[in-house]
Amino acid sequence: MARFILACETFAIVLLTSLLTNCTTARGQEKVRGNNNYPPLWDDVPDSLSGFITTHNKTVINPWNYLERMGMYKILLSVTAKYMSSFGPSNTGNALWGLPLQHGWQFITGRLADPSNVSSCGQEFGDPLCISTRSWWSCMNYYLATIPFLGAVEAGFFEDWPFEIKILPPEEHVDNFCYTAADCHVLNPEMMAKWTTFFQLLKKAKELRQINLLPIMSSEEDNIWQRLWIAHVASIETALPKFSDRLAYISAPEAQFGVSWANAVEFIAATHFPTNFNQTNTFQVFLPQRMLLAGDKAPSIPDLSKEQNRALVALDILQKGNKLTGGWLLKVWRRTMCSEKGRAEGRNLLENIVANPDLISSGIRNLLLEYFKNHNCTTIDT
Repeated sequence: MARFILACETFAIVLLTSLLTNCTTARGQEKVRGNNNYPPLWDDVPDSLSGFITTHNKTVINPWNYLERMGMYKILLSVTAKYMSSFGPSNTGNALWGLPLQHGWQFITGRLADPSNVSSCGQEFGDPLCISTRSWWSCMNYYLATIPFLGAVEAGFFEDWPFEIKILPPEEHVDNFCYTAADCHVLNPEMMAKWTTFFQLLKKAKELRQINLLPIMSSEEDNIWQRLWIAHVASIETALPKFSDRLAYISAPEAQFGVSWANAVEFIAATHFPTNFNQTNTFQVFLPQRMLLAGDKAPSIPDLSKEQNRALVALDILQKGNKLTGGWLLKVWRRTMCSEKGRAEGRNLLENIVANPDLISSGIRNLLLEYFKNHNCTTIDT
């Protein structure tokens, strides 16, 4: 049995090293998009609860409208800004930026529209701001939008707001979602508790110092990022089995990309990676800027960049490799990330995949050293 485990670990190490080395070929990357690269229609998105309709002493939010779902993100960025003011100028260092930027990418690439073509929801010729419950991406994102928002509500971020906050259900598939903190605790208590815990921790935290990628984080900083990623992964793990049937509405390449992207998030989470404005924008340019079609086969999709093609291949290898090893690949990565030194090296590697590919070989060597050093380390809970 011990030899079998060692063989699995060795295979996982080799596969992971091969994958990361493959990423070093992605040279000549596109430039990081400019500082004005906010989510689509950002200026039209409400930035406070007063921007929503209040009737009968209830402030009503419709998360099936792009502007209103994005409004929940914009409000969260606003109310948490003072707790992360030292992370970056003009709130660009806020830990929550990854969520609205991902949502904006989903919107602009058509991933929130009805893929079954049963309705015109999300279509340019219909209701372009509509978010469809038939979209795998939109349903997954609900668990990373409304649930965090309700976690902040439960943590007391809106205790001074004089009205009840009401989340509207969709017209169909109502039972797939929850709409109050109490209901979410019934639907999935662990997921809801993790989001509430994150916001409670943030609210109690003292002003934190500037976060850098490679230097060791303080225990307080590391705890903030760890709790955020724990909640993030909990949302994905809850939503994945619930919405697997939605994958039938999209092409096989798009479905594989969605599943592999969800898998990759767990690897990113283990590093406690700072998903601030600049970092998220840097990496998002490598995601496909349209829905994948049945005939698309990376790395030879002509209207996608070389980097986007390579990213699709890398994500596919990572997901299939992790599945082939029965999850050992993720276990090996998590063990490597078990120490703060390992996580710092992991963050540095992810940064250099984009910014400085020449340093990746040495980064892989450092990660392998951390893996063997962390043999008796307790795996972090992500």
